[in-house]
Amino acid sequence: MTTTQATEPTLQGELRYLVSAELKLAASLLYLAYHDDALLMSLFQADKPDYEKRLRAAIREELNAFWEAEQPMIGLFSGDTLLGVVCLTEPGKSFGPGRYWHWRLKMLLTAGYVSTKQLVEKEERIQALIAAELGLENYHMLAFIAVGPQYQQQGWGDMLVRAAQQALTDAPNSQGIAVLITQPHHKQLFLQHGYRRVQELTIGSVSGELLFYPAQAQSAEVANG
Repeated sequence: MTTTQATEPTLQGELRYLVSAELKLAASLLYLAYHDDALLMSLFQADKPDYEKRLRAAIREELNAFWEAEQPMIGLFSGDTLLGVVCLTEPGKSFGPGRYWHWRLKMLLTAGYVSTKQLVEKEERIQALIAAELGLENYHMLAFIAVGPQYQQQGWGDMLVRAAQQALTDAPNSQGIAVLITQPHHKQLFLQHGYRRVQELTIGSVSGELLFYPAQAQSAEVANG
């Protein structure tokens, strides 16, 4: 794994791939960021008892699955403090209906049958929509992106989006990055970094927008310095 020092003159954060000892920190940060996310509240039935417990368990199992499958998990640090994190799945690995069975079993035990089924169906619908609208099959999926509540509105989100796009250079077979936006403040962030709107997508009672960043855009950006 590599370490990259941020170059922005007003920001001193350090971007690096997470190590196993940092997964608990990342899980706590993601829980805070996604606790009130409308889609996760719907998928994990926020009106039912133990919503917080089930959400924490699901995020923990998701990060463990990312780690075991060697998926890109990039942390933004200031010293030992984790400011933000972005997690992606690579083409052909553990994304969508092919997700390996031991993950499903653990998720069933922690999040429950309904939530696990809806998570898998969400991924199937995203895959089908990207294939139908763009004719693509091999791409990254941005699963999580979050900045700690106390560090927001300071430009860290921009760094995380760029870090995710940089991951394309390590996977030349990837056709780009897809992301489902359900938090309104995320939409403009991604659009200003070159993501394109694919289509609105409704999961249950929650509507979001599926966006896509083509790999050619990253190649052109690298070529232009």
